[in-house]
This record gives sequence, C-alpha cells and structure tokens, in this order.
Amino acid sequence: MASEQLLSMEKAIFYHIYPLGLLGVDKTNDLVSAPVHRFPELYEWLKHIQELGFNALYIGPVFESSTHGYDTADYYLVDRRLGDDADLIAFVGQAHELGISVVLDGVFNHVGRDFFAFIDLRRFGKKSKYIDWFCNVDFSKKSPLKDPFIYDTWSGHYQLVKLNLKNKEVRAYLFGAVKKWINTYKIDGLRLDTADVLDFDFMRELSLFCKKENPGFWIMGEVVHGNYNKWVNATMLDSVTNYDYHTPIYESFNSGNFSKIAKTATQNFGPKGRYKNLELYSFVDNHDVNRAASTLKKPEHLFPLYLLLFTLPGIPAIYYGSEWGFEGKKTAHSDDLLRPKVNLKNLGKLAKHPKLLDAIKQFICVRDNCKTLLYGAYDTLVVNKEQYVFTRKSTYKTVIVIVNSSSKVAVINIPLKGFLLQNFSDLLNTEYCQKANENGLLVEVSPCWGRILVH
Repeated sequence: MASEQLLSMEKAIFYHIYPLGLLGVDKTNDLVSAPVHRFPELYEWLKHIQELGFNALYIGPVFESSTHGYDTADYYLVDRRLGDDADLIAFVGQAHELGISVVLDGVFNHVGRDFFAFIDLRRFGKKSKYIDWFCNVDFSKKSPLKDPFIYDTWSGHYQLVKLNLKNKEVRAYLFGAVKKWINTYKIDGLRLDTADVLDFDFMRELSLFCKKENPGFWIMGEVVHGNYNKWVNATMLDSVTNYDYHTPIYESFNSGNFSKIAKTATQNFGPKGRYKNLELYSFVDNHDVNRAASTLKKPEHLFPLYLLLFTLPGIPAIYYGSEWGFEGKKTAHSDDLLRPKVNLKNLGKLAKHPKLLDAIKQFICVRDNCKTLLYGAYDTLVVNKEQYVFTRKSTYKTVIVIVNSSSKVAVINIPLKGFLLQNFSDLLNTEYCQKANENGLLVEVSPCWGRILVH
C-alpha cells in the first residue's frame, strides 16, 4: 500500500519528527543500557497527524548514536534510547495501517567516534584494517581530540568522522544496513543527511540498490546550496530539500515585499523555471533552522505563510509542534530549543496560536482535494508589497491563489485573459463567489489570509 502511494510523491504531505527531542531522551547514550521502549509513545502522534490529513512521515535519526543521532555508532541497531527492532517494526506497521508512509534519516557522510571501525582505528592505529574506511587519515599530526592522527570531518566537527564512500567495504556495510531497513522495518524512503557533500557515485549506486529492493522507494537529499538538477534526476535522487524558498519567503513577510518569493518561485517553477519538472521538498522550518513563529516579525503572518507552503509548487512538510505555532531559535552551541520534548496531552499550555492548527488542517484538505495544486504549472499574476497572486494550471482547471499579508482588508484587481464572465468560488470559503468581467476579477481578501479560487 505505502509503496504504491510513494510512486506519486507529489501527493505526499509530510509531517517531520525529531524523535530524540520530542521524546525527551537522555542527551548522551551509554551504549550498554537496556533499550527504553519509547516508540509506543508516538502512536498518539500518528493518530494526530492522520487526523490533520498528513500521509507521510519523515522521522529521524532513529539508529544507535552517541548523542544527537547524527553521530552514528551502529547502523544495524535502533537507538536504545528509543527502543529496539520490534518497536520500530511495530511503529512503521502502525503508520502504514493509518495510511502514512515512513521515511527515515540516512546519515552516510559521517559516523560518530563510537562507530566500531573508528574505535578499531583509535586502538590499533597504523595496524588497523579500517584506515581506508575514513577519509584522509594522517598519522603525521594529532587531532584536536588528541588522537595520534587527523582525519576528514563534517564541517570541522571532529566528533563527526567522514566515511570513505568510495571504499567497497564501506558501501557493502551501509547497503547491508539499508537492506535491513527496507526488508525488516518496511520503510518507504530515506532522507539523505548532508547530501550536498555526499559522493555522487555513492548516491547513484544507493538509488539503484534501493529501487531493486523496492521499486516504489523514495530518496530525498538534504541540499542547502547548488543546482538541484544535479541531485534530482533519473539516476540519483527523487527530491531534495528546497532551501531556495526558505529565506525569500520570510523576507517577503518581514520586509513587506512579496517580490522576494515571487521572483524565486518564477525562476524555479515558472514557464521557464529551472525546477519546473522537479518535486522538491518544501518547508518553513525544521530541526536545523529557527521555528517559523520565531522567524516572522508578526505572528499573524503564520497563517498566510502556511497558505503559501501548501499552494506553491513542492511537497509540503510541517515540523512537529509548528502546527501550534511553537517558537524556538538556535543558539551558538545548541539546537535544543528547536527540538523540544512535547507531551501531546499538554499542548493546550504550549499552543500560542491555537487557531493555526485548524487553518493548516483546512489547507491540507484543500490541497488533498484539488489535483491542480499538486500537478498544476505555476505562473505569477500580481505582485504587490503585501499581496501576491499566482496561478496553478492543469489541463482543465486554473486555480488562483491570493495571499494578503496586510493587517487590513485588501481589494485586488486581477487581470485575466480567457475567463470572461466566469464565476470563481473560494475553496477556503465555499460561500464566496465572484464573477470575472472584461476588466478582470475584483477580489476582497481578509487581513493576513488568502483565497484559493477555482472557476
């Protein structure tokens, strides 16, 4: 069921959980204690996200690590702070029963210092048989962590040791783990951590391997900068994180000028857009960046912000807690405020924007029932400082999306061609109906809200 669903991933609406934070596990893993069976605590979250209308879950990291999950100690073990194999199998099975596909983190660029091959290297030095499992091991210098050698890292963090993905033994080890994830846990896809620095041949081989195991398997890469076409193509990945949206969408609200996001959307998805045929993973916050409610200057802009997320081209994703307007900012030395422990039963105390949940549920419902918002081509119609109008067009239908960031009611004249005397109704307010004339369409939009018009 889930694999068939993932054959058309433009239909996916993702919920994102960072489980080590949400479940409030210990910050460090002693790697010897008995597993703590926390996965069942997430069953209520599965029901919550199903009720909101989500059909896909990105959750991770979930494998044995020393601290935050991205310093893997063992790819073949579930992190004991979360549970064990049986827990993860049951969790994925429960998600599938609710119609939710599951995508896990694949952290293949680097490992933690507790990874067995690196422990061997530290113990045996030049005599270790795992020297070539890591990049640029050099015994002529000492590492900042007092190892008698240096090595490549991720972004200068010596707790994150860069794997040599060109090494056949390393690939065989990692692919063996992925085979287990697919066949034992029955996952539906992977999100590749730091895909922007991963070896391209490795990603091609990984993609081929996964598709042989499951033709419907989906692979998305974390890419911050670069031409996404280099990663998303027939031989490699199915999608990447669309960081292109991230800064312009906030600048448009905070500076009171929608030209920022309109320009990006046109360049990427317009008639000559460089990504018009790609299905990119869209988000406004995640476990690595400040929460939307902490990034916007005006909290009332959360509503039109999420309206844009669900109507612009892309595969939309919501990070846990943000549906209630959770706040959180990175600090110089910690991401903890982005990754809080949350008890679903106590959310009434934490929800600063309780009406946002219903708005997001409405946006999801509209998207889920309007194929043109999934497949329709993008084009810009009107860009004002505080109003933004664009179309999504399919063969038989045109959807007009209007966003108003003003604190006042906006009256917008939308020039239209080929729609003379057509009646337009609003998918967000079914009682609203407006008729186009020879001058276009005159539409009234509530403050910090929008309309999704169809004819």
